[in-house]
Amino acid sequence: MTVDDLFGLDGAVAIVTGGSSGLGAALARTLAGAGARVAVVARRKDRLEPLAEEVGGAALACDLLDAKALDGLVPRVVDALGPPSILVNAAGAIAAVHPAEEEPLDDVRRTVELNLVAPFRLSQAVFPHLVAAGGGAIVNISSISGHVGIPGIPQASYAASKAGLSGLTTELAVQWARHRIRVNTVAPGFFRSEITAEALFDDERGSAWLRRNTPLPDEGRAEDVVGAVLWLVSDAGRFTTGQTIVVDGGWTAR
Repeated sequence: MTVDDLFGLDGAVAIVTGGSSGLGAALARTLAGAGARVAVVARRKDRLEPLAEEVGGAALACDLLDAKALDGLVPRVVDALGPPSILVNAAGAIAAVHPAEEEPLDDVRRTVELNLVAPFRLSQAVFPHLVAAGGGAIVNISSISGHVGIPGIPQASYAASKAGLSGLTTELAVQWARHRIRVNTVAPGFFRSEITAEALFDDERGSAWLRRNTPLPDEGRAEDVVGAVLWLVSDAGRFTTGQTIVVDGGWTAR
């Protein structure tokens, strides 16, 4: 098989949540570059539209914490681009940073709803389309915070929600394998983004902390995560399911 045979996505329709910036935008560009028609999803439509125009896809504004809006998202994708065969759940956030003993219940619920419940519900929504297509791929974007504690960054509900994605992944992978639906998780470490650039990568103490804790001497980039996702959603990953792939420069291998 050629590289194009392995990694090409011609004819596929992909949904990428969290597509307005950072990793989500990089994912949309890469999947479109491999031939997929991409629906980019986020709350900020003004940031989605230029990206959708760039990749030849569709911009769909949606608040994933709004149950009614979430229920209507996949039908909107079908109307705009056709039935999806790829779902990448890249949207995620922490409501606020608090020590675990002080984390407000509303923040816990908001974080878990966005990071775990919404990916589950979107997976349910795309399921019949993937069955009808004879298979497909779902990739959940997690974090090393779902595997190890990060000293100095209290994030109990975030860590719990990301660990939950790995459990959801293994269960869906086993239940849906008979339909040739592959479900995997990618757990990134720290990489440069709008959120981390100033506080970590461009800060002297932050960058020193990253260097001490990351065995590889290179700076993490969104492209490092995107490569793993492309593998998992393409034919190159056709025999991989139920896995959590850690992309962290060796952080969790220490």
